[in-house]
Parts: sequence; structure tokens; C-alpha cells
Amino acid sequence: MKIIITGAKGQLGSDLVPRLNMAGHEVIGFGSKELDITSADKTLKAVKDLSPECIINCGAYTKVDLAEKEKESAFAVNQTGAANLADAAEAAGAALIHVSTDFVFDGDKATPYSETDKTNPLSVYGASKLAGEEEIIKRTDKHFIVRTSWLYGTGGNNFVKTILRLAAERESLRIVYDQAGSPTWTADLASALLKIVKSVETGEKKYGVYHYSNEGVASWYDFAHMILEETARRTDLKCRNLEPILTAEYPTPARRPAYSVFNKSKIKKEFGISIPHWRVSLRGMINELYGGADA
Repeated sequence: MKIIITGAKGQLGSDLVPRLNMAGHEVIGFGSKELDITSADKTLKAVKDLSPECIINCGAYTKVDLAEKEKESAFAVNQTGAANLADAAEAAGAALIHVSTDFVFDGDKATPYSETDKTNPLSVYGASKLAGEEEIIKRTDKHFIVRTSWLYGTGGNNFVKTILRLAAERESLRIVYDQAGSPTWTADLASALLKIVKSVETGEKKYGVYHYSNEGVASWYDFAHMILEETARRTDLKCRNLEPILTAEYPTPARRPAYSVFNKSKIKKEFGISIPHWRVSLRGMINELYGGADA
């Protein structure tokens, strides 16, 4: 099957492209420099010229705090870009798989969010991603919107790599402990998206909104603690102390949801997906980052 991927060089795209190639698909990957999805004409032309059966949108404006100042840029990519891809997919008769975020919720719940729960983003980034979802739903029926959370991988910048960098430089780190979520390895999400692609190939038409993250719940403090514990098997770090702090002690321009755990029963049932616990996946990512099996 011929597949276009936007954001192909990002941390998710870099895990997804090789998996799709190994599954025998013809993959055309675009970075933002190769395809400007904020341009309706360029997006439509690229899709019409290539005639894909599926488009996967991994491209996004993800600078959460900077988005508070760069609202137009965030909405241009996350809303207008999503709308342009939806229009192009509809014109080509292609299915659109779009990756979204837990930031569409306000985090006021105390139980896992399902796909039908009310959205209420707290930030420009979250609002722009929700607007992108809404554009897609309006413009094409053949869509899969996959919300994910706390994404990390060996490619790109993310929390794991930031903690490792800081832990190599500092003896102590202050980490927020009153935000809860589910860390998600890009490799696992890529495998889940592969199952969705398979359903497109077999014509199952299981379109809709889905939630995917690794199993389990953690605070950023818990996550950081496990990052250091797993990395200690590999190398010596300068950091010897993690100090748990409240969100109020580490103010950021963009507000984050305090609770963004997902109910994933829908995606597991519809696509037969088995989801690993985040601690198991973190070990897998650390092993990959340091080049091989556990030390």
C-alpha cells in the first residue's frame, strides 16, 4: 500500500517509517521542508501526484510553551495543516491517520479519559490540536484520530533525553510530582499505528477517535526516577538527588493538564493491540539509546 507520512523525520516518524517499510508498504516521507502542509495548494498537489491510499500525519507544532507567544504558527500547522491534509485525503480517496494529544483535555478528571469525554484545552497548543481534530472530522469520514501522551523516543527532543542531559551535568534535579499521565514510547505507538494501517489495507473501516498510551500511571517525578534507575545500569550520572516539587513551584507559560491518563479499551478491542507497561517500554528505549541489550 502506498502511504504518505508527514513529520517523517520527527521522533515518531523516525520509528514509524522503517516499520512500514518492513511491512512491505511503499512509504513516501515528508519533513516540513519537503512539504508545507500549511499550504493547501502544495498539499493537494503532492497528494494528487502520489495518489496514496493512506496518509499519516505525524507533523505538528509541538513547542508547548512557545505556542503561547506563537499562536498563529501553532494554529497554522496544527489546525490549517490538518484541514489541508483532510481535504487532500478526501480528494484522493485516501484514509487519514492523525496523531493528536492529551492536551485537548483539562485534566480535571480523576479517572482515565475516554474518547467521548468533553474536551477543554488549557493551552494554545492544546486548543490548536483540538481545532485540527475538528477540521478533520468535518472534512473527511475516512479518518483515524489517535490521541497520545507524554511521548518519547530515541529521536528528537523529549523528557527522557532532557533528564539524561541534566543528570549528567547536575547533582540534583527538581521534578514536578502533581501531574499524572502515562509515558509513551514512540516505538510502541508506531506499532499500534501499523495495526491501524493494516485495517485500512483490509478495508475494515474502523474510523474514529482513539486513545493510545503505554499502560500504567506516573508523575513526572516517578518517570524521572525510573529514567535514572534504568540508565544507572548503563552509565554513571552526576545526579544523586531528585526533589519532588509542585507545579506551582515550576511555573511555565502554558498550563498542563494535571491528569491525562487514557482509557485505551477501544483501540485494544478494535485492533487487537496489546499495550506494554511504561516501565517495560522505558527500559526498551534506554537499551536502544545505549546500543543493545540490558547491561
